[in-house]
Amino acid sequence: MKKAFLSSINSPEDIKNLSIQELNQLASEIRHRIIEVLSVNGGHLASNLGVVELTLALHKVFDSPDDKFIWDVSHQTYVHKLLTGRNDRFDEIRQFKGLCGFCHPKESPHDHFHAGHAGTALSLALGVAKNRDLTKRQEYVVPIIGDATLTCGLALEALNNVSRDLKRFIVILNDNAMSISKNVGAITHILSRLLSNPTTNKIYQELDTIVSKIPSYGPLLSQQGHKITESLKNLVSPAAYFEQYGLSYIGPIDGHDVKKLVDVLEGVKDSTWPVVIHVLTRKGEGMDEAIKNPISYHGAKPFSRDTGKFLPNPTSNPTFPKVFGTHLLKMAEKDPSVVAVTPAMSAGSCLDEFMKAFPERCLDVGIAESHAVTYAGGIAYGRKMKVVTSIYATFLQRAFDNLFHDVCLQELPVVFAIDRAGISGPDGATHHGIYDISFLNAMPNMIITQPRNGHVLKELMESAFSWKRPVAIRYPNLATDEPNEPIKERELGKGEVLVEGKDLLIIALGHMNATALKARDLLAENGIEATVLDPVFVKPLDADLLCRLLLTHNKIVTIEEHCVVAGMGSIVNNFLMKQGFNQVQVLNLGIPETFLDHGSNKDLLNEIGLVPEKIVKQIQSHFNLALTGSSQAINI
Repeated sequence: MKKAFLSSINSPEDIKNLSIQELNQLASEIRHRIIEVLSVNGGHLASNLGVVELTLALHKVFDSPDDKFIWDVSHQTYVHKLLTGRNDRFDEIRQFKGLCGFCHPKESPHDHFHAGHAGTALSLALGVAKNRDLTKRQEYVVPIIGDATLTCGLALEALNNVSRDLKRFIVILNDNAMSISKNVGAITHILSRLLSNPTTNKIYQELDTIVSKIPSYGPLLSQQGHKITESLKNLVSPAAYFEQYGLSYIGPIDGHDVKKLVDVLEGVKDSTWPVVIHVLTRKGEGMDEAIKNPISYHGAKPFSRDTGKFLPNPTSNPTFPKVFGTHLLKMAEKDPSVVAVTPAMSAGSCLDEFMKAFPERCLDVGIAESHAVTYAGGIAYGRKMKVVTSIYATFLQRAFDNLFHDVCLQELPVVFAIDRAGISGPDGATHHGIYDISFLNAMPNMIITQPRNGHVLKELMESAFSWKRPVAIRYPNLATDEPNEPIKERELGKGEVLVEGKDLLIIALGHMNATALKARDLLAENGIEATVLDPVFVKPLDADLLCRLLLTHNKIVTIEEHCVVAGMGSIVNNFLMKQGFNQVQVLNLGIPETFLDHGSNKDLLNEIGLVPEKIVKQIQSHFNLALTGSSQAINI
């Protein structure tokens, strides 16, 4: 019987003396552990199965945490977590109060940065290297980037600042031909053709070191040698792409050959120049279903360990993104002027069917959020095309200036379908879409709206282009009702009273109306009658309707799944002040001003008090209301 290794690994030191054969066995155990846990929890499966050998080689050769591994995105760090003392907690990954699915500095000294957005690793690593050099330290800095990283403008800006004399700086380019959706763009074609030889690179580096030491003529000869070498490489390989940025290129290397990876990493440790090592890996390695369907198994739902097939969905209701994707395709079938733009989110935003049907009108620009927004503005120029930019709320933050400068300032009628608006559960702090209202509200010409269900979402989609202004339609990745009712045109800035009462006005945003109605029922059991208002529009608010309701209500509660200090509650407060309703008592409920961690939506909402029972308790306390019914006995 083979000895098991994973259970005895408490730190990277424990793998230093393992043989290549033992490391290969450990790789098999790690894949089994990841598949076992993610079959229950879900998570980033394919990407982690693809980096097992690479991560083992990195930890065998370098000394973490003294040597700094800077992971881009960091959704592929499950293996890193298993090797750095977190195996005993791995069953809790992405669970409430459990391990984070990304790097988390408070979780381990081996994690140096929170990282959930692509393209940041090179800039961070250059900064860490500068810090090291200024303080006269000697550790290695090793950014691990994906091929999709190179579609990010930030990564290219960082490459432009790599110094040729930067030592102990080794970039790992993990090339699996994928981001979340299939990679797109010219840079990915460059990578597919890269050919080079690590031995040749090493010989050239040694010769250059010798030549550069020749008195008087050394630097000039070295410079000419660079030019000759780059010219020769250009004849057979685009590897000079990296060398133009000051990086010596080595690769491509088989990313599933531990021995080869260890040999190459050991071989570059004494390099006096920054190096990029091009590693070829396969997403889903070790699991047939994940290899066949790397997009579906990128962020995998729970699945059967025996078959690899996903478990049935607990609800038959569609999600907001599914309603959006299905209805946008219907709109595109009827109207050839409908165009969609997305920054590598075609699968998550349910645009794949649109892309298959109309590839010339459904445009994936890669992980390039800023470009996506400005590109959409360009397509909308002339107002002949109806442009929808589908983007996650957390990623829209990266295109703030483009939104302001290239869409709103130009008064272009781009519709932003803002997916994952609200808590993004297991993905945690880097992915919660809870800040977008704050910066969207600052934009002149911008309309902000949020549907409470799938039917209202379709109505807003159908109506948005008639408003002839930039529009943000925000919605969460949650199951929703989709009533089979006629689709009517929505009038700009008009809200809806869902139910009327006399004692209290509850203004709830989007899907939080379901929570508000449940809280209203609990209040009714105590003799308190509440009006529930769905504003539908955050900007502009329905001023006429609000003023009418404020004539009969002097207590207001706002409920939103957004940062409370800069969301709908703040907008309502500002409205009350401007309109002179100084005597109205207000309670703003939302997400507190903190970085909310990961966990299920249910657990997180309960923790911050955005569940019906806790809302009722907060209403009672804030307004000093006497509750006489069953909610008195609610145990919170």
